[in-house]
Formats: sequence, C-alpha cells, structure tokens
Amino acid sequence: MKIQQLRYLVEVSKQGLNLSAAAESLHTSQPGISKQIRLLEDELGVEIFVRNGKRVVAVTPPGKAVLEIAERILHEAENLKQAAADYSNQDAGKLTIATTHTQARYALPEVIRRFSQRYPKVKLGLIQGNPVQVCQFAISGEADFCIATEAIANYEELVMLPCYAWNRCVVAPPDHPILKKKTLTIDEIARHPIITYDTAFTGRSQINHAFESKGLKPNVVLTAIDSDVIKTYVALGLGIGILANMAFDPEQDKNLRAMDASHLFESSTTRIGIPRNAYLRGYIYDFIAMFAPQLSRKVVDDAVHRKPKIDYDL
Repeated sequence: MKIQQLRYLVEVSKQGLNLSAAAESLHTSQPGISKQIRLLEDELGVEIFVRNGKRVVAVTPPGKAVLEIAERILHEAENLKQAAADYSNQDAGKLTIATTHTQARYALPEVIRRFSQRYPKVKLGLIQGNPVQVCQFAISGEADFCIATEAIANYEELVMLPCYAWNRCVVAPPDHPILKKKTLTIDEIARHPIITYDTAFTGRSQINHAFESKGLKPNVVLTAIDSDVIKTYVALGLGIGILANMAFDPEQDKNLRAMDASHLFESSTTRIGIPRNAYLRGYIYDFIAMFAPQLSRKVVDDAVHRKPKIDYDL
C-alpha cells in the first residue's frame, strides 16, 4: 500500500468519480490511476468502486469505509509534514486563507499587515469565494482555514470558532429621501428598490428574516457578491444598499451616506473554520489570535482536538 495510491483514490472521489478529471488534477495519466487503484483493491481484497466498462460509476459499501480511512491517513501525513516544518523552521512557511470579499477587503488588511511584519518569511495567500466555496477550500486542504459568516456552520469537517459580531447599514446617494427619515424602519426600506448581497453571502438570511417577520417582501433589484459592487450601483441611483457596517467608510465613500440599521436586523457572527484534528503551525495560532484575540492557542487546540465542555460563543 502506498500513499500515492490513497491520494489517487481520494482524488477520484473528490472529482465525482471522473478518472480523467482526477488525472488532470494530479498531473498524471488516467490509465496510471486506474492501475494503481486496481492494485490497491487486489491488496485489500475488496472492490472500492463499481465499474461499468472503463467508467467508475459508484462507490461500494467497503469502498466508503476505505475512503474515510484513506482521507484520515492523508490528513495525518500532511500533519506530519507540518510538524516537521514547524520544528525545522518555525518562522518560515506558507499560510493560505480562504475567505469572502468582505472579509478580505475590510476585516483582514490590518491583521495581514501586522502578521507580515512579524513573519516576513511566511508566504501569505488569499483564496476568495462564496461561503460554501471557502469552506470546501479548507476541507480539501487548499487553505489552512476559512473565514466567513453564512454557511460555515454547516460542515461537520470544520470546527467553527466565533471571531466577532457585526451588523448592517443602509447606504444611499446624498439626496435620497430615505436619509431624511429620523427613524429608519423596515417598512420604509421596503418602499425602495434594494441592492444587497447574494443569497449565499454575508448575513443575507438575517436580512430576509427581518422583512418576513413584518410580512413584507423586499424589492431586491440587484444582488452582488461584494460590498464595493453594491456601493457602485447605489451611487448610480439604482436603489438603496444594505451592506455590512464595516464596508462603509465615510472618507472613501464620499458619494454616499449611511444610516445605521443594527436595530432592524439580527447581528451576524463571523467565524473561522478549521479542519478537525489539523496540525497548525505556530504562526497560524498567532494569526488567529491577531484576528480574534479571544481565540488563544489553548482555545483553538481544545476545539480542533474535540475537548469536551467548551462554550464557543462570543
């Protein structure tokens, strides 16, 4: 049994049983993958995949068990590499973070600046996507962890730790009538065309709930995946915008005005998602603590390694 065989096996599963896609992802040949998986099946004495001619069409019951174990072995093999690297060169390496546009644009820059000053030999990478995508990046190992709001709580493979709570504001051009209202209400917002986040993004469920609780249906005329796009179209007069408070800067957004709307919507919590039982380099703990000071190394370790009786709420 070879680690490479397990890697082939897991990649075929990850690519939806598509041998060609797995071969392309691993920069090898399809016949080579097929041969190695056959050799592994012969050694184990079970069929892992159901085949129809040369096509893989399903995973057998014993194959499911083999795949789960193979994923754990590959995960521990990566942990072994990380542990060795941590002891051989503690201040050098790489850190890849999967996150959404709002976090990358507004929440992370100062933390990344401080981290880069402290660890100049660590190569930083940001992978952006929607909340579902960033979770998958962390689960697959393409990122060390993910930072997001919506959807991150839906993955058993990740430990979710709260970083900070935030709410929303309504933005509009300076001459918009909504800015003249002394008290901002859901009813008033519902009277105007709305531009806000895509349904998969940044606390959209709290926005929807606020309108539904009043028996109202918001007139959402445009959705976007990031705050800058929302502000661009609000400035063009297409509607008022609902976006994260952190995404409005009076100095940079001089062509817009903002009204706090935190009294209208439930707050959202941004969380960090870390693969269970992951080995984290020392500088990763430091980055997490810079982003969310309440997440000490002990808190993170206890969570990642499933210590009981821990309250992870803010």
